[in-house]
Amino acid sequence: MTDHNRFFVPATAIKGNLATLSGAVVHQIKNVLRLRPGDHVTLLDNSGWRYDVEITALDHDLLHGAVHGKALVTSEPRTKLTIYQGLLRGQQFEYVLQKATEVGVSVIVPTICQRCVVANLSDASARKLSRWERIIGEAAEQSGRGKIPALRPALLFQQACEQVRGPSLLPWEDEDSVSLREALRREANVLALKSSNGGYEPSARELGPHRPFSVNLFVGPEGGFTAEEVAMARGYGITTVTLGPRILRAETAALVAASLVLHELGDMGR
Repeated sequence: MTDHNRFFVPATAIKGNLATLSGAVVHQIKNVLRLRPGDHVTLLDNSGWRYDVEITALDHDLLHGAVHGKALVTSEPRTKLTIYQGLLRGQQFEYVLQKATEVGVSVIVPTICQRCVVANLSDASARKLSRWERIIGEAAEQSGRGKIPALRPALLFQQACEQVRGPSLLPWEDEDSVSLREALRREANVLALKSSNGGYEPSARELGPHRPFSVNLFVGPEGGFTAEEVAMARGYGITTVTLGPRILRAETAALVAASLVLHELGDMGR
C-alpha cells in the first residue's frame, strides 16, 4: 500500500468505502498541495489504521473520496513511553514536542519544576495547548506515525511523581553509577522474577524477553532538577540514571533518553 500525503482525520470521516473531509485539511489539500480529483492521499484515523483514498470530488470546503485500501500502520512502537518534560522556553519546548513525536514517544506531559521559567500552571496549559497539539500532529504525519502522541495537561513536579506507575527513570547529571540500560535491565529482571514465581535468577547483563510495556521518563528543565526534586522522585520509587559523562542541554537530554529507551527495548529496528 503506497503512502501519499498523510493526514490525521476523525474516525467518523471514513465510513465504509467513502471518505468525507471538511475544514482546515481540505484547505491544505486543495490550496496548499493543489491536489485534484484523481489524486490519492493517505488518511489516518489515529487508531493505527491508514487508508488509501482517491479524491473523487473537491468543493470549496468539502472533499469526497473513495477508499481503495486499508492497512495497519507498522511504525508504532510496542513500548508506551511517557515523557514528563520540564517546561522550557517557547521554541525549545516545541522542538522537544516535535522530535519526541518523530522518535516514537506515546505521551508527553509538560511538567513544572523548580527551575522552570514558566510562571504558573494555567500559563502552561491553557495558552499554549492548541499550538503544541498542532506541532505534535504535524510531526506525527511527517514521521509516519499511526497515532498522534497524547499531550496531557501540565502538572507540578510532585503531582507527576505521585501519579506515575511502573518503570520510571530520571536522567540526572550527578548520578554516576546506574546507567539507563542497567536500570531497564533491572526492571526486566523484576518482571521475569514475578512471572516465574521466584524461579528466575536475575542478571543485570541481559534484558531478556520480559521487556516492560511502558516506561516513564522524567527530563528536567534548563538547569536540571534540584537536589530536593531528585530526593522527592527517589522517594516515589523513580530511578535516577546517567546518560554518560557529558552534560546535555535539556532538549538534547529528552531526545537522547527517549531514543535510548526505545532502542534498548527493541523499538528502533525494523
